Amino acid sequence: MNSTILYSIKVIITTLLISAFSIPVVKKIAIHINALDIPNERKVHKKPMPRLGGLGIFFAFLVGYMLFGQNTIRMNSILIGSFIIILTGMIDDIKPLDAKDKLIGQLLSAAIIAFYGEILLDNITAFGLNINFGYFAYPITIIFIVACMNIINLIDGLDGLAGGVSAIFFMTIIIICFFQGRTTGLEFTLALITLGSTLGFLVHNFYPAKIFAGDSGALFLGFIIAVISLLGFKATVLTSVFIPILTLGVPILDTFFAIIRRLLKHKKISDADKQHLHHQLLGMKFSHRNTVLIIYGVNILFATASIFYTLNEQIDIYIRRGIYLILLVLIFWFINKTNIITDKHIKFGKNK
Repeated sequence: MNSTILYSIKVIITTLLISAFSIPVVKKIAIHINALDIPNERKVHKKPMPRLGGLGIFFAFLVGYMLFGQNTIRMNSILIGSFIIILTGMIDDIKPLDAKDKLIGQLLSAAIIAFYGEILLDNITAFGLNINFGYFAYPITIIFIVACMNIINLIDGLDGLAGGVSAIFFMTIIIICFFQGRTTGLEFTLALITLGSTLGFLVHNFYPAKIFAGDSGALFLGFIIAVISLLGFKATVLTSVFIPILTLGVPILDTFFAIIRRLLKHKKISDADKQHLHHQLLGMKFSHRNTVLIIYGVNILFATASIFYTLNEQIDIYIRRGIYLILLVLIFWFINKTNIITDKHIKFGKNK
């Protein structure tokens, strides 16, 4: 077996085991300090659930870095930024922060990546065009990182959902790097470490969950996803903005629909509701587990589309167009059959 494949398996299994065995300890800590997610009218779970699952993911990530990572300025900026975002999320998991206070932590962690790590979204290559942002790269990078964190946080509404979607992203990056021969870059190492850490968490978080990721987990996963995407922008493999957009198709569409829905209702974009994609599927009488699996399946289609986009000439054009067409039809069908944008469609009943 290829040495790179063996190395990758070793990294993933190591971090998976560390995460899986540390989560029960984190669960006890969360219960002890009362870091609990209390049910309300917007939430699906029926009893208080321990949060702080992100702490277990982060612990496995740190150990994975110490075992398999390299000490560079970029990696130092990632560690500092992740410490800040984990701390922000932990505080919010214990005692909910005001949205503005939470945003400060997100902006600070993103700024460290941009200004200290110099990991920037400085250009986009698509359709043969290259757009260079110049000095605007710094604010654009910060906005991009904060957006990724909140996109993952918004979709974190069902057991195993945010973790599974994030794991699909990391796996997609790993596959792309394999195909392109880019297995020595930082994005590849980060994807391996975080994939294992996330899978170990999913052992305890997939339905029925024993612990939630909390804001600490969702924000951290979004942060690492943003960093990996930005690292890709600096390389020849992932020069297109469409790679992370396609791979995160489901959470990005869910966020987009939420913004449109709230604007049409003359509400604040930050106002919470119970009309997200997973709520729509539950309203269509799918069970909790099946709803998550359906979203996994659709996100895998988006991930496949991103892989095909990257490989381009290596994949038959009709296969690529077929995947894109299926996704387009699914999107329009879902908009038409649900009230994800307006309230004129389905009414919510009892779920399985």
